[in-house]
Amino acid sequence: MMAAILVGSVGITPSIIFEVLFYKLGIVSEISATKAQQIIVWDIRVPRVLLAAIVGAALAISGAAIQALVKNSIADPYILGVSSGASVGATSVLLLGAFTIFGAYALSVAAFLGAVVAVTVVFFLARVGGRTSVMRLLLAGIAVSMILSAMTNFILMMSKDQGGIQAVMHWMLGSLAGAKWSNIFIPAVVLIVVFLLLMFSYRQLNALLLGEETATTMGVNVERFRVFIILIVSLLTGVVVAVSGSIGFVGLIVPHIVRMLVGSNYKVVLPFSAVVGAIFIIWADLGARVAIAPEEMPIGIIT
Repeated sequence: MMAAILVGSVGITPSIIFEVLFYKLGIVSEISATKAQQIIVWDIRVPRVLLAAIVGAALAISGAAIQALVKNSIADPYILGVSSGASVGATSVLLLGAFTIFGAYALSVAAFLGAVVAVTVVFFLARVGGRTSVMRLLLAGIAVSMILSAMTNFILMMSKDQGGIQAVMHWMLGSLAGAKWSNIFIPAVVLIVVFLLLMFSYRQLNALLLGEETATTMGVNVERFRVFIILIVSLLTGVVVAVSGSIGFVGLIVPHIVRMLVGSNYKVVLPFSAVVGAIFIIWADLGARVAIAPEEMPIGIIT
């Protein structure tokens, strides 16, 4: 995190960073840092690094939970259509000027609403006779994602706004350039709540790895638990995608790396996934900032 705050177009020393942090937190009353250095550290770089950590941790624990839920090694948080739904919402704002009622938050709100609608459709398609079928969940997720991706591509094809098209492509590949203190609070709170809920449920997640029948004999209400996991993971992923765009690969691969290191017990997998995911995205964002400086590469290309 310190390295990510240090690197940028303006050179800043570690001592200046600590000075600004201590000053903003009220630990010291006087500092030698200039006003410009304070703005760069506190208002630009620190929020970006914190958002990177939140996004990485959120996608990693979501991926770990989904992989246990569907017992599928190649499942990731976007398998329920979250990313494609959010993309339609974001595209409608950037190219069609929709949701202007929400002002500066139009993009985030539209992306989140798109994600919620997509997951809701997938969830209802996956229910058969009052039960949620894992196979239908996967198939519905893929089908809905394809349909929504087609909608996004159609809007892009019909648009004549080259700047808007570029903005959409940048958003779809993920970016933390819009990080500021005001859009960190909600993702941070949702991450903490969902992480705690998943940690309290680690025994049920471990049981699911053994199969539905085994989990049922161990006292897990599989149907109710599956709905619970789908809801909280979709909420977390939707909130994160709304502020960072669609950053791929993290939720898929980080849980596998963690299992190789610490085994399959979700009591250990979840916290380690959060840490490794956070580190992964912080470094990926750092790479995205310096790869083609002074331009910024979408973080999804790095991941």
